[in-house]
Amino acid sequence: MCGRYAFFLNPPEPADAFPEYTFPAQIAPRYNIAPTQPILVLPNDGTNKADFFVWGLIPSWAKDPSIGSRLINARSETLAEKPAFRSAYKYRRCLVFANGFYEWQPGGLMPPERHADGTKPSAQARPGTKTKVPHFIRLKTGEPFAFAGLWEHWQTADGSEVRSAAIITTEPNELMSPIHNRMPVILPRNAYAQWIDPTPHFPVDLNSLLVPYPAGEMEAYPVSTLVNSTANDRPEIIVKV
Repeated sequence: MCGRYAFFLNPPEPADAFPEYTFPAQIAPRYNIAPTQPILVLPNDGTNKADFFVWGLIPSWAKDPSIGSRLINARSETLAEKPAFRSAYKYRRCLVFANGFYEWQPGGLMPPERHADGTKPSAQARPGTKTKVPHFIRLKTGEPFAFAGLWEHWQTADGSEVRSAAIITTEPNELMSPIHNRMPVILPRNAYAQWIDPTPHFPVDLNSLLVPYPAGEMEAYPVSTLVNSTANDRPEIIVKV
């Protein structure tokens, strides 16, 4: 599961980090991106141009767009089988840009420090209390990266188009397995071109890309429970506690 992540580069930094792609003129830093919100996506439409899509894939055949809230992630093992994803896997793949993502480790002990903003933990998350501890996971270099994603276009009753996307997940690597039993697929840079190739691909061509990212190149650390609320979207929530 990947239900929250961050992407906080400002223009012109996205173009510096990914010079082969074109980005929107205004990209606000986001530290707590949640499902159903706009996310920065680069679809395989041949333009190499990123844009904002809704997080939560709405299949073209869906009668109700609310289905997207249940399709924020797509399991790599069943992409070719699930009706919601199999067409997109073959025809509509995308990159979803990020700096890191969050997962909650069950049964952990809250660290003794205050929140990054100086406030104390809530009563149910006081030091020594067993709870779900949020962690921020990123590359050790701190560099931005891209998740493997799928995208779709859906038409409203008035004929307008809604473009949406889902993030693909896979089994956890050695870093992630103590925290959560799934992790998003992070693509290496040399796989971007293949993943967003506009040409239709069969699973045999792409399955080898949908694997856990090397644990030795990643780091994870506990962060403030401020991230638990989507109303909190500021730099303090990615600070180690």
